[in-house]
Amino acid sequence: MAKVFCIDVAKCSGCYNCQFACKDEHCNNEWLPYAAKQPMTGQFWLQVEEHVEGTKPKIKIHYIPVLCNHCEDPACMKAAENGAVYKREDGLVIIDPEKAAGQKQIAEACPYGAIYWNEELKLPQKCTGCAHLLEEGKTPRCVDVCHTGAIRFGDESEFTDFIKDATVRLPESGTGPKVYYRNIPGRFIGGTLYDPIEEVVVRNARCRLSGDGKSWETTTDIFGDFWFKDLPRGTFDLTIEADGFESLSFKALDTTKDSINLGDLPMTRK
Repeated sequence: MAKVFCIDVAKCSGCYNCQFACKDEHCNNEWLPYAAKQPMTGQFWLQVEEHVEGTKPKIKIHYIPVLCNHCEDPACMKAAENGAVYKREDGLVIIDPEKAAGQKQIAEACPYGAIYWNEELKLPQKCTGCAHLLEEGKTPRCVDVCHTGAIRFGDESEFTDFIKDATVRLPESGTGPKVYYRNIPGRFIGGTLYDPIEEVVVRNARCRLSGDGKSWETTTDIFGDFWFKDLPRGTFDLTIEADGFESLSFKALDTTKDSINLGDLPMTRK
């Protein structure tokens, strides 16, 4: 049964422990036959990506650990010569550090950018799933140091409930990634309503968003704030109504590139 990584983005605090531990395990350490020494700079076999959505003061930040996807149908293995890339019985994809010497096309073939080229050693390198530790009955270092349980690892059969609602990176690549993600936040649209005459926020205003044949509704909170969270990328129309005020409307709000903070919105009394 193939091994998989399951990552719950909602649990990732952005502590970077996994990234540091990966560097600690592989920098200047040689784990043959699975990996030559990782250089001190330039490579992150596991890297935590910071994603910042919106603008001040309405900002949401989430973190996504990314690593080799140990694909079911690896592009790197197809590009390799002389069996330089192979899959273990547990599904982990390994670059043989001896056979792969000089084969830069292995790194170039990865659609995820997860394979690095070691210019000094003339060698493609990447995450091995800490195969050397697995042989000792241990877990990958990134999993071992994750204090929130955001990163888990094991047989695919153990994570069927997680996987059924999960997503993968670049599914259109067709490589069959074995690193699964859940709870990656979508876009948001938010703002704050206020009465410029009384100089107070407007609470309990009714906000309705529509787009792509769907609609969402919410009300402003005690701070006059409204949020529409986990939206898809697309364009939306927004209508806002509050007792005693003229309605507000916004057309074609586009979340394609980023979330939208509409800022402080004055409402006009009737």
